[in-house]
Amino acid sequence: MQRIESHACHGGRQEVWSHTATTLGCPMRFGVYLPPQAEREDCPVLYWLSGLTCTEQNFITKAGAQRYAAEHGLILVAPDTSPRGDGVPDAEGYDLGQGAGFYLNATRPKWAGHFRMYDYVVEELPALVDAHFPTGSARGISGHSMGGHGALTIALKNPGRYRSVSAFSPIAAPSQSPWGEKAFSAYLGDDREAWKAWDATALVAGARERLPLLIDQGDADEFLVPQLKPELLRIACEVAGHPLQLRIRSGYDHSYYFIASFIGEHIAHHAAALRG
Repeated sequence: MQRIESHACHGGRQEVWSHTATTLGCPMRFGVYLPPQAEREDCPVLYWLSGLTCTEQNFITKAGAQRYAAEHGLILVAPDTSPRGDGVPDAEGYDLGQGAGFYLNATRPKWAGHFRMYDYVVEELPALVDAHFPTGSARGISGHSMGGHGALTIALKNPGRYRSVSAFSPIAAPSQSPWGEKAFSAYLGDDREAWKAWDATALVAGARERLPLLIDQGDADEFLVPQLKPELLRIACEVAGHPLQLRIRSGYDHSYYFIASFIGEHIAHHAAALRG
């Protein structure tokens, strides 16, 4: 690992590290915020997954989350959203290929060698973080848009691994949205039954743990109707008896202005579970 950025921030340090990811077959970067409490004790970790086109920089520079992480004593880890580099497959458009990993394990030959963001987020990255930073055993996961989809599906697929999960404006039913249909067709093939393993709305029916889902969604979000479809997830949770708090925020859009407005509430939600 190589540290490539380090900045004093709210009494702690905002750092960016690079390493060679074996699951992805390429160099990767991730942000780590170390709160002041990390100098004297192990701290819980909150993983943040960003959305389409983002890198590790978007969350750490735009969300204003460090202030709240310092208050609650949480380490924040924010990886890049996909493998990158000259040898990594790509595609035209912002919603497929580099910058659009969708937090799944691709199975189609073109993509399967590198696009294994699920394995990276669930296995390789936490092992690396736990080996190099003062982490405790408690983990939470959160994210935005494509990353909100990732946070929900990863939590639902891994009972007992995370103590809390939340999302901003998640792609809640990707099997039924243009973004998801394009990505799933490319990465997984045309079998829609296989897509359900990566779709939160489909996963809640068989979830083996009733970990409460916290979602904030702006009603002025330009992607709300065509792409995000939180109402489908709400219905699925009602049918399955899965706890969901879906908060519709009046006037808010899809941007980081929305995230910055409510990230403090999300971090408090995670802190209550991770330090409770």
